[in-house]
Amino acid sequence: MSRVAFLVFAYKNPQVLKSQIMALSSQECAFFIHIDQKSSIEQFSCIRGENVFFSKQRITVYWAEFSGVDAILVLIRQALARPERYDHFVLLSGSEYPLRSGKYIHTFLDANPDQDFISMVKMPAPGKPISRINTLRYTSDKPVRRFASKALAKLGLSRRDHKKYLQGLEPYSGITWWTLSRKSCEYILDFMEHNPYVENYFRNTFAPEESFFHTILGNSPLQSKVRGGLLYEDWPLASAHPRMITAKHIALFEAQEKFYIEDVYGRREAMFARKFSDDNLDLLERIDVMIKRKEKCAQHV
Repeated sequence: MSRVAFLVFAYKNPQVLKSQIMALSSQECAFFIHIDQKSSIEQFSCIRGENVFFSKQRITVYWAEFSGVDAILVLIRQALARPERYDHFVLLSGSEYPLRSGKYIHTFLDANPDQDFISMVKMPAPGKPISRINTLRYTSDKPVRRFASKALAKLGLSRRDHKKYLQGLEPYSGITWWTLSRKSCEYILDFMEHNPYVENYFRNTFAPEESFFHTILGNSPLQSKVRGGLLYEDWPLASAHPRMITAKHIALFEAQEKFYIEDVYGRREAMFARKFSDDNLDLLERIDVMIKRKEKCAQHV
């Protein structure tokens, strides 16, 4: 059985994260957790385990800024450095919950050893305008420049041409959350080391966690191995955030033996759903019952 590293960068919902770890934990996996520097790490003191590793390096993460990518990179490097040599790397935020058992997910990944599950499309695309990366957007640690760039953006004067800076790379964008092979994670780090201009460009873009990794892989020899991501989210039209999971969503998951996502990124089975909070833990218990029922049904097929 392949080894799986769950990479979690979180800032709240410790009870959801604790339940997530309990549901997925096995001898063949580990959890690498980054807690936003702005959050109190004491609230996560209830989470322990021999296969649970909190990142000592903590980044102050700001929404839709490159600090999120920095936190993800901390987790990738931490997991790659372990002697266990994980085969798959699953990026989560801590507000997800599995829709299938850990065993089922492992079996699925074993059957797809070289596949990358990351939802991405070439830009521009619906909901992914090229202005996302062509508009200069300074980060929060540069408040004066950030204020000036926002003012210039309103006047249409903070535009860049990605073709000038990305040296022939085609920009891709998609969903933040992914499941990547070890080979792809190693490729990303190696590409960054030898092509620093890509990081330099994306550091000043909007929501780079939705395009930085995607652009590297979309222009790589690994692109043919890419499939849509395994995470279900319910996105309202023209919204910056997905809906919270409710009992109505759970009913949809329960009604199908295998719950499929079908969108611009293709058709695939959902292994996880997002997003939950510590305010609706009863929904997790209902999913646990569903998973056990589906496991029993599978054993009798």
